[in-house]
Amino acid sequence: MGMFTMKTAPGLAQVNGAELYFELAGTGDALVFVHGFSLDHRMWDDQFGVFAKHFKVVRYDLRGFGKSSLPGEARYSHAEDLLALVEHLKLGRVSVVGLSLGGGVAVDFALQFPEKIRSLIPVCPAIDGYPWSQEWNSSMEAIWKLGRSGDIEGARQLWLEHPLFKTVLSNASCGARFRALVMEYSGWHWANKNPLKRSDPPAFARLENIAAATCAIVGGLDQPDFRAAVDQLASRVAGANKAVLPGAGHMCNMEAPESFNQTVLDFLLGSRGLG
Repeated sequence: MGMFTMKTAPGLAQVNGAELYFELAGTGDALVFVHGFSLDHRMWDDQFGVFAKHFKVVRYDLRGFGKSSLPGEARYSHAEDLLALVEHLKLGRVSVVGLSLGGGVAVDFALQFPEKIRSLIPVCPAIDGYPWSQEWNSSMEAIWKLGRSGDIEGARQLWLEHPLFKTVLSNASCGARFRALVMEYSGWHWANKNPLKRSDPPAFARLENIAAATCAIVGGLDQPDFRAAVDQLASRVAGANKAVLPGAGHMCNMEAPESFNQTVLDFLLGSRGLG
């Protein structure tokens, strides 16, 4: 993984009353990567160097994760934090790739700040307002219950045992890396009330309003809810592309980095992505 020889500029941005950790590399049009729940900027290790050859790439830790500050009492929004980071770094219009929770943040950003987004690439996204299945809700209950009781270790263990991560954890090339990321997650969100601002109506009710060039990506082995969310994006966003990565699950950027990177590069460097 020679990417770490690349010139990267890590930093801390003081925005919206928070401190956001970020890394910046490359030149050209700006491309921002947004990580998933219980993870941090390192989940993009297989992308950061590759995309820095073509773009000015930013990866960062959402408020409450990685090296960024924890939420306080004040209400906040990840999409507003992303806008503030984009403005802090003077990135202009950006393309945004977000996975799971990060995919939901990317969709919110595209809806709330359409003048700031060039291309939208939601990957296995958790879209705000999506009608989760009963199976999904039930599978989450025990994890959050343990977390609320203060048993972060127990919650973390149950989270790692969730079917969502079966394929990434059984993958020899990235399973150990993924487990290590989750083991370092503080568990703050399980144990605390998160003062997150929700848009009303939520993003899921407004997908038709997305104007950015969009490519929705999902692993062919991902859970049914995430595959259905990508189908919704593909059918409701005008001109949206849909890509299914066969043999990959929820963490498809880690599980199938070559095909993931090629799919995103083809879209961004093709005529539509940078229009």
